[in-house]
Amino acid sequence: MGMAGLSHETVINPIDLVEQVAVTHDWAIERTGDDELTLIVAGSWADYHVSLNWRDDLEALHIACAFEFKVPDNRLNEVYKLIAQINEQLWLGHFDYWSSDGLVMFRQALMLNGAVVAPPQCEALLRAALEACERYYQAFQFVVWAGRNSKEALASTMFATEGMA
Repeated sequence: MGMAGLSHETVINPIDLVEQVAVTHDWAIERTGDDELTLIVAGSWADYHVSLNWRDDLEALHIACAFEFKVPDNRLNEVYKLIAQINEQLWLGHFDYWSSDGLVMFRQALMLNGAVVAPPQCEALLRAALEACERYYQAFQFVVWAGRNSKEALASTMFATEGMA
């Protein structure tokens, strides 16, 4: 995600800067308000629905990245266990299950506290969300659709392959 050439000196609302980033990547964009932006980003495993919101009162840029699958009731307890185990490992952000929508999503906020947002901050926020979703998507799939327990599913995503076959 190269940010060279993007101007942030004139950007007051961080959503404007994120929108510039999205345009450079040719991501599907919907600007639903001055303080809200929705993106669709293609990943290796799924298309991620990314929602960004600016809270002026908190001076915080919030990102939520949702997966495109529903959790059946009979797998919900195991999904909750998996979320807890994943969140123990994350340094930034966390996964949630939104029961009203039946969706798993990654969430994080960038607190600015009077600072001017810079392109590398927006890039890092987007990258962290997308990398977390890509890394753990398969674990959620293993729990929901393959019937695995949370520990098995998480273990299957934790090993890293080296080289090329």
